[in-house]
Formats: sequence, structure tokens, C-alpha cells
Amino acid sequence: MPVKYIFFTGGVVSSVGKGVTAAATGRLLKERGFKVAVQKLDPYINVDPGTMSPYQHGEVFVLDDGAETDLDLGHYERFIDIRLNRVCNITTGQVYAEVISKERRGDYLGGTIQVIPHITNEIKRRITMVAKTTGAEIVLVEVGGTVGDIESRPFLEALRQMRSDVGRENTLYVHVTWLPYIKAAGELKTKPTQHSVAELRSIGISPDMIIARSDQPVDNSLRDKIALFCDVDRRAVVPMVTAENLYEVPILLEDIGVADIILEKLGLEARQPADLSAWRRVIEAAKQPKPKISIALVGKYVELHDAYMSVREALKHAGLNLGVDVDIRWVLSTELERGKGWELLEGVDGILVPGGFGSRGIEGKIQAVRYARTHKIPFFGLCLGMQLMVVEFGRHIFNSEQVNSTEFDRSTPYPVIDLMPDQQHITDMGGTMRLGLYPCILQPGTIAAQAYGTDRIDERHRHRFEFNNVYREQYEQAGMRFSGLSPDGKLVEIVELADHPFMLATQFHPEFLSRPERPHPLFTAFLKAVTAHAGMETQAAAPGEPAA
Repeated sequence: MPVKYIFFTGGVVSSVGKGVTAAATGRLLKERGFKVAVQKLDPYINVDPGTMSPYQHGEVFVLDDGAETDLDLGHYERFIDIRLNRVCNITTGQVYAEVISKERRGDYLGGTIQVIPHITNEIKRRITMVAKTTGAEIVLVEVGGTVGDIESRPFLEALRQMRSDVGRENTLYVHVTWLPYIKAAGELKTKPTQHSVAELRSIGISPDMIIARSDQPVDNSLRDKIALFCDVDRRAVVPMVTAENLYEVPILLEDIGVADIILEKLGLEARQPADLSAWRRVIEAAKQPKPKISIALVGKYVELHDAYMSVREALKHAGLNLGVDVDIRWVLSTELERGKGWELLEGVDGILVPGGFGSRGIEGKIQAVRYARTHKIPFFGLCLGMQLMVVEFGRHIFNSEQVNSTEFDRSTPYPVIDLMPDQQHITDMGGTMRLGLYPCILQPGTIAAQAYGTDRIDERHRHRFEFNNVYREQYEQAGMRFSGLSPDGKLVEIVELADHPFMLATQFHPEFLSRPERPHPLFTAFLKAVTAHAGMETQAAAPGEPAA
């Protein structure tokens, strides 16, 4: 069959939920037997989010092939349970860089380079690459920002042209808008949605479906009004009230018949009955009252929780599997350095130090690592969290506060964390790290090997500095186990302490591969240790089933 394309645009305000809507829709189509992929079009001129501040962008989600992408790709992978590739995230920067490069080489034979057709053609080429590289039969494409943003216009024009390029019968446009609630009037207002659709139609795109987001119930009279003034079938006006749990969205869309409407409009028939029973069990498990455990997440960007999106979700997944509620205490590492915020660590059941870059707040994270080690509190370190666990343990065994990573102190006499040899002379910041999926060999008898239940794993990385093997023997003698190594034995991937209930850290980012129905084994192992520390007994459930 020809590839089908579903385009998601946003109106009224940003952060209205296009990414989650696209992800949930993809899950429903996959359940009906179709191979799907999702692509995000980001209007910013950065080549990728790899060098952007987490305060502005949130988390950088890394794919198997090493692409640094938008956090919405995390939603896509978690909801649909698929693995995406680098063509699934396009930025304006990538598009213009490619077109300018072709112009410099003379590929356009001296022609005048313009937004139309050259920029739009490059956007369309990259959209069609998704199906070619993934084998997807249905490609869902989300446009970042909102209709009316000047930077989004080339993308929207490309989507308009796609209808002619691949055929009207192979394209469908979904517009996600916000219905504001005016408290004084006690009413939801549809006028912003009407204006948003009018703006979209003015550039040649008429939506086939409208997802009407709101914090209040949407009655049928409002659906009728939106259908009338926006020229959309009434049943294709889909109300979506804010859910208590993000993972309820696929169920909300399924129960209102969204996937069936989409297949009908695309001229498709479901290949198999949709089975969301396992997903529904996850939601039911989330709603059940459960004992609570507290995890202190010690980071540099905790004011913006989206900076640690995948970590937060991975903790939720493991908690659901074990039948516990995870209460995350967001601890700002810079405050710990000033002697503040320590009350958040008092009585905590577990401590997690996630990834990050730069020297700000590093000593606060190290203090949190020391607190976990000396108080025998279960500890889990991710990427930078592993490196700082190594630094803290080095300060302990060498009895010197000068032990450090050369990322933070180039003159340290104890460079226990150092640049990889092939990184020594690189000055560019973007895309120069160890990125993507790499193999790791687990050492028998370790916590890591027991958690995974295998001797070889593949995990996603995003870092530039490594453990300095000059110190490996001294660390082992002092009680640190190197439980995960690269296949050649040269790179340390996982460390753990022998005389601690659970103190384990990884050079990679396990959070990127956690799923609601299949939590990551290291997060599950961490929370098992946390519940034991809290004096609770838990029993892990089968994937997709609530814990006993």
C-alpha cells in the first residue's frame, strides 16, 4: 500500500499536547496491525537540541543511532514501543544547512535559492525518508510550535504540498487546539480555535480532525459549534480533557473512536482487533492506592522537570511494576553547596543523580553521593552521576578533595575521570560525544548482571568523559566493582560498591529504553532496593500487569 501521512499541527498555545496526541495515535494504529513511525519538525535554527540549555528546551532524547533529538521523541518511543532514527527529527537548522551546502557545491547549477521550492523540497525529502528508513506504512508528523508562528511557515507549506505530491487519499491533517475556560462566565470558549483553524486554512490546509484540549468537560454543543465554524465532521471533533495520568491519553482516544475515524478517512481497514488490555492494566495499576517511597533527584535543572523527563518516567514505570508510588523530591544541587535544601534528603528512601554538563552544582551532587554512601541509602547514578560517584569514592580512598574530573579541574592531581583519547583535540560542542547505542559486557555475580539476567546489553550513551583506567586497580582494591565493561574491556560502563546495599551507576542512559509496560531492569532493581530500605515488601508484576 502507499505510505499514509498524518500531520499534526497546533493552535492557540504551545505545549498543548501535540506530541502526546501523536504518540497515542501511533499506539492505536500499531495495535491495529500497522507499522508506524513518528517524526518531529522543529522550527528552531539550531541543528539539534544537543547544545541548547535544558532550561529552554528540556531533555535531549538520544536515539540508537546517536541522534540528539527533541523530548517528544521520547513520548513516541515510550507510547508506541518503537525505536526511531535520526530522520525522525528535523530542524530548520538542518534543512538550511543542507540547502546551503548543496548551493556551495553547485548542485543547483547557479539557480536562485528560495524558500519555495528549495527549502520546502528539502523538508519534503526528509519527511519521505522516514518511511524509506523505517519501513513504516503510516508516518505521523508533528510540527512544533503553533500555527501563525513565522518560523513554522516553511514546514506548513511543505505539508500543504505533500497533499498534492502523495495524493489527498494518503494524507490527513489533525489540528490540536486549546479551549480556554473563562471562569467569570463559567464557559469554555471556541473562538481561539476558530481563529486558529482560519489561519491554517489561509495557508491552504483544512484540518480533517480537531483535537479540542481543555481542563473542563466539552459538551456536544461545543463540538457542534466547532464542527460548523471549522468545517470539520462533528465526529472528527474530538474532546480531550486533561488526564490525571499521561498514559491515559491512548485510552481516551481509543474510547472515542479516533483510530477508526482516521483509518476510514485514509481508506484503510484494521488488520487485527486492537488489544489495549495490557495498557489498560497499567492505567488501573496507576489508579490503585499504593505505599509511597521517596526518591531525591539531585540535579542542576530541577526547576524545569522536563529536563529530566525520561528519568521521571522510568521511575514511574518501575514504581507501577512494583506496586509503589514514587514521590520525587526535586533537589537543586547548587543549593546543597550553600548548605540549603538538606532537609529534602532527610529520611529519603533513595537518591538519584542524573546526567548533566558543566561545573555549576557539581560539588552539591558530590555531597549528595557522599550522603548516600555514608548513610547506606540506595543510590543510582546516570552518566554524570556515575562519574561523580567515581570522584566521591576517589576522594574517600585517596583522602583528598582534589580528586576530580578534568571536565571540572584540568589541573587535578587525581584525574579519575578524563577525556577519551579521541576527544582530546575536539573544540566543536555539537555531536562530538560518544552518542548512541553501544554494547556492554556484564560481570558475573554483580548487581547489574542479576538485574539484567544476561551477560550482554546494548544501551544509549551521551557523554565525552570516561573513567581513567590508570586508577582501576586501586578502586577495585578499595571495594568498587566494575560490573559493566565495553567488549574490549577498555571502557567502564557500570560501577557499583561491594559493601553497600545498592550503590550503582551507569555511564549510559538507561532511562531512554524504559517503557510503561516494560520498565528498565536497572530502575526496577533500584526501586527494589529502595523499598527494602523503606521496610516494604514488593513483588514485581508481569509486564503490563499491576503488582500484587
